[in-house]
Amino acid sequence: MLMSGWARLKKPWKLKRLSESSQKMDRIPVSTVELICLGSSFAFSGLFYYLYRKKRATVQLLKEAPKFQINKKLVEFLNANPGKCVEYAVVEGITRPVGESLRSHYQDNCTGVMQRLILKEHKLIWNNLARSWNDSERIIHQRENVVPFDLISPEGGKSAIRVINPLEASGLQFETVYERFHQATQGFTDIIGHYLSGEKPKGFLETEEMVRVGATLTGIGELVLDSDKIIKLQPPKDGLEYFLSTLDFPSILKQQESSCKVWKVLMTICALTGIAVILVVLRRMYKEFSEKQELEELRRSYERFNESRRIPGSTADYDEIPENACVICLSKPRECVFLTCGHVCCCYDCQRALPSPTCPICRSPITRVVPLYQA
Repeated sequence: MLMSGWARLKKPWKLKRLSESSQKMDRIPVSTVELICLGSSFAFSGLFYYLYRKKRATVQLLKEAPKFQINKKLVEFLNANPGKCVEYAVVEGITRPVGESLRSHYQDNCTGVMQRLILKEHKLIWNNLARSWNDSERIIHQRENVVPFDLISPEGGKSAIRVINPLEASGLQFETVYERFHQATQGFTDIIGHYLSGEKPKGFLETEEMVRVGATLTGIGELVLDSDKIIKLQPPKDGLEYFLSTLDFPSILKQQESSCKVWKVLMTICALTGIAVILVVLRRMYKEFSEKQELEELRRSYERFNESRRIPGSTADYDEIPENACVICLSKPRECVFLTCGHVCCCYDCQRALPSPTCPICRSPITRVVPLYQA
């Protein structure tokens, strides 16, 4: 009767241990951090791939774009061309205002066709993490002025190209013609307030930038000959990039190729990161599957071993404890060798019902269980 009580007592532990083992094997072997890394890496790689393809298409169009000189032959070419336009072309010329030019607010004898006035606030902000003051700036006011202007040939002549919507162009570079920093005045109470608030104003930077009259610009866009025989350079259709830069065409092309390489490298890094996460998860799944197969094979081995040793009537009577009995249930023979301690002390069923993988004799961690075959 005592032996039957032991058998009933250890049965819930067996069921609990088997349930925990099944849940461990059936769970998804992907952590939250890995899911976030996987999703973000593929999302960013898709974004970078889109930007890379867009930039690569722009580079290809720039290489194929025809280059025109600003002269009468251009008018004749556009007049003979279907639609009197070229969808994507490269021109280079000198800026000339159509009417009055813009005058600098601060410099004498300084005129231009485009003007940008910027007022920036500079201040120091306390960083609690780095325990230091960091520079910070923000634009308080910005205004841009543009007058209609043409691009004319550096060699002279009456031919000209009217530039349309120049502020929409990429690569536009202004020349700084005036810059002045106005230091902030601070009293004693202001200094105390700045330390308490964590912000110390440094002052205001006033800047004037211009594209001067006579500056050389390279324009890339759509060339159109209107009804008044005026050639216009305007933003191209179909979402193509519009360029207006002080750089020459080879420099613009090289700049775009470098940008294309950057997007390609970022796309590759993000894609490889996602693949690495997938490989780690697959390796963990394979390892858990192998462990599950090993445990299943061990279970079958013990079952075959018990079947070969089972003798009818040998365990029906629990009044006598068999020789070499399990130290836990005292009803079955010892069937397990615990490694690394080497103790042989319990049967297979009691070994599976152990609440923790420790030897019941010496309390050493059990790293592996080997069946005991006795001849």
